[in-house]
Amino acid sequence: MTLARAVVGFLAVSVALVLQVSLFPHVAWQGVVPNLVLLVVVAAALTRGAQFALVLGFVAGVLLDLAPPADHLAGRWALALVVVAYLAARVRQDVRPSTAAVLATVAASSFVGTSLFALSGLVLRDPVISVGELLEVVAVAVLWDLLLTPFVLPPTMRLFERLGRTGAPV
Repeated sequence: MTLARAVVGFLAVSVALVLQVSLFPHVAWQGVVPNLVLLVVVAAALTRGAQFALVLGFVAGVLLDLAPPADHLAGRWALALVVVAYLAARVRQDVRPSTAAVLATVAASSFVGTSLFALSGLVLRDPVISVGELLEVVAVAVLWDLLLTPFVLPPTMRLFERLGRTGAPV
């Protein structure tokens, strides 16, 4: 990972995080907002591979854990986004992923990331809600993330692709 690639990844996650915590709570559906940070991590995994995505997923998760209004134990999103980065990077192939593969990856990543976050909350009793409510939140989160995929993933993937193998813009 080069310094330029790390800086671009950090800036992409920062912009996504600011939008996620400032703009999207106003359009939340049943209290659930789209997870733009997760979409940036998936885009990084599909274009740059596992090493970059895992580091970016951990940093993005820590930032998401600490960003206000953080009302949960720190580390839950970091764990979830590292797992998401790993799973999305496994989908990556040497050829450009198709639209169907990207949508399937986003759906699976959103389901796994949100479920892992929710299940870690159940295990840690942070906060205690029913399994039925958790399933409803996971379904809404997956739907939100799929709806925003056409607007977030293509430009983010192009941004990461423009950083050549050395991290310099191509």
